[in-house]
Amino acid sequence: MALQKRLRAPNGCPWDREQTHESLRPFLVEEAYEVLDAMEKGDAEKFAGELGDLLLQIVFHAELAREAGRFDISDVIHAVHTKMVRRHPHVFGKVKAGTSAEVLKNWEQIKAEERTGESKAGQGVKPAAKDSVLAGVPRGLPALLETYQLTRRAANIGFDWENIHGVLEKLEEEILELREALRQPQKSELQAKVEEELGDLLFAVVNVARFAGADPELALKRANAKFAARFQWMENKARERGRRFAEVPRDEMEELWDQAKVSG
Repeated sequence: MALQKRLRAPNGCPWDREQTHESLRPFLVEEAYEVLDAMEKGDAEKFAGELGDLLLQIVFHAELAREAGRFDISDVIHAVHTKMVRRHPHVFGKVKAGTSAEVLKNWEQIKAEERTGESKAGQGVKPAAKDSVLAGVPRGLPALLETYQLTRRAANIGFDWENIHGVLEKLEEEILELREALRQPQKSELQAKVEEELGDLLFAVVNVARFAGADPELALKRANAKFAARFQWMENKARERGRRFAEVPRDEMEELWDQAKVSG
């Protein structure tokens, strides 16, 4: 905190002095993804370094808030400490929770009660939307992450399939409905139906990932990296043969793709 304060001082760093909460927004997201990337690679030193970069963003925002007289790093730490004690009554109180499922169910209920308390304190009225278990899922999230958060919260209070077979059946149902929509003449009024069915299919896929215990964002990231590596392998092979990949016939592209999969 002292270092960041020094950077923001009149004789500090010009770049740091120019920053605002808004200008730092992309860095916060970027650093979070870099932490995940380092975690995936299993490099402990890199992982620690990236966590430090993410922590720096918290320090930076706290320093900006302190300068504005809004709050400081002590408030940040106190808030999360108080919240964690309140949300773990099975550890710090008399509530019983013997399984992770019971913990998560209690967690969502406590969060809902917190939102109700905030709405009463702020408006004197209790809006129904703020009482929802789904309240608090940021609408600005990428759609994939929003789906994951919405369904995870619903599942935490028991609204879920009994097993993964039900989720897979729903996935197959959505595929059939998309196929049916695609069979219709593609007039402008039917395009919305295709989009709706495609959205339902993607929603079902995220549910499959969640139910299987996989993070859909990370799973898709890995699939993207795998596709990129294989595609670049094909491009290199075509280049070795003195050709541009775009000029390779489709059947030969398919052969290269099969080879790329074998090569890793």
